[in-house]
Amino acid sequence: MITQEQFDQEVKSIIANAIREDVGDGDHSSLACIPENARGKAKLLVKDKGIIGGVNFAKKVFAYVDKSLKLEVLIEDGSEVTYGDVVMYVEGPSQSILKAERTVLNAMQRMSAIATKTRMFVDLLKGTKTQILDTRKTTPGIRVLEKWAVKIGGGENHRFALYDMIMLKDNHIDFAGGITKAIEMSKQYLKDSGKNLQIMVEARNLSEVEEILQCDGVYRILLDNFDYEDTKKAVKMIGDKCLTESSGNINESTIRHYAECGVNYISSGALTHSVHNMDLSLKAIN
Repeated sequence: MITQEQFDQEVKSIIANAIREDVGDGDHSSLACIPENARGKAKLLVKDKGIIGGVNFAKKVFAYVDKSLKLEVLIEDGSEVTYGDVVMYVEGPSQSILKAERTVLNAMQRMSAIATKTRMFVDLLKGTKTQILDTRKTTPGIRVLEKWAVKIGGGENHRFALYDMIMLKDNHIDFAGGITKAIEMSKQYLKDSGKNLQIMVEARNLSEVEEILQCDGVYRILLDNFDYEDTKKAVKMIGDKCLTESSGNINESTIRHYAECGVNYISSGALTHSVHNMDLSLKAIN
């Protein structure tokens, strides 16, 4: 998995790039009409309901733009919010508040939407042993924020990227010449490279599950687009030989049924690719 150092560096890069993209050679709207020494205060206002996400990211953005900005946080990440709630106050140079505004709002609106959807799925899984996972179906350039939001909502992160797990999907298997060959080649690769990575293998049917189980060294089997009955059969076949994960067309109507089949994990790209941003705004206080 991604290390804390890698995580922190990704966040720093996102902030630097977002401010570069938004500000360029200057916020000329603010420079044109707001004196350099003007000071102000603003509140971050909720105009929706759900789970708030991105508060700690906002702190980093404001600090990056201007370390003299002072924040008073009233509602922390992962909390339920509703229309009219004030998440935080920010006070300091007015030009700095406006410079950070859009980056803060864009990120928090997206992160809150993801956290809200994740919490809904987590609630649907209550009472089962199954955990909800995200996927790599994220927005290019801000993956770390979207996966952070999943954690805020109570979910768990799948692999972060291509470098922190070997995941043999259908195309890998077909290109390699079959399941057994793909697994054996992967184990040899790990031995030769000295890398310590888990191996996960996708199965498209029960016959492929059976073949995977003939190979040692597999950490988790992904049951891709299995129906309920075949999922139950696969879980029974696998037993405690490795972990199990269901994926493919799983939504709020079906997720509980898959969990009740006994899988350890359910992964859903919908956590990050199919959300509607929470409505938030930053309003000046006179």
